[in-house]
This record gives sequence, C-alpha cells and structure tokens, in this order.
Amino acid sequence: MVPLVLLVVVFYFVLIRPQQKKAKQHQELLKTLRPGDKVLTSGGVVGTVITVKDKVVTVRSADSKLEITKGAVSEIMERSGEPAVQS
Repeated sequence: MVPLVLLVVVFYFVLIRPQQKKAKQHQELLKTLRPGDKVLTSGGVVGTVITVKDKVVTVRSADSKLEITKGAVSEIMERSGEPAVQS
C-alpha cells in the first residue's frame, strides 16, 4: 500500500502540479492581453492585436486580419509601448 501512495505523490509533483502552474500562467497572460501587443499563436502566426473581446482576439498579420480565440495565443512577444528585448 505504501508504494502505491508514494507513486501517487510522485506523479502529483512531477506531472500534475507543473501542468496546473503552466495553465495558471497562461490564464494570467490572456488576462493582460491588450491592443498593440505582438503575439504568437499556437498555429505559428505572428501578429499585432487590434481588439480584445471576451473570447475572441482580432490580430493583424502582414496584410491579413484574423479573428482567433484567446486560447490560441501562446505567447506575447512584445508588449505595446515597451521596447523590444534583444537577446
């Protein structure tokens, strides 16, 4: 019985907890999304946010204007009003 409990505890700290932490960080990222931010979508499209609605974000990429769900935004590459960080 003890090895089974130990296995469950290990799975929690190795798999479940980091996944929950990452999901919480993604939710915070989506809450702070604002027009002018340069974003990367999960599909690989890079664009600038035009409008942010409840569940939909309008993004301009090159000559295209796209409406995507907020969940499809994977990262904010550059905040509006902030200089780009060079690495």
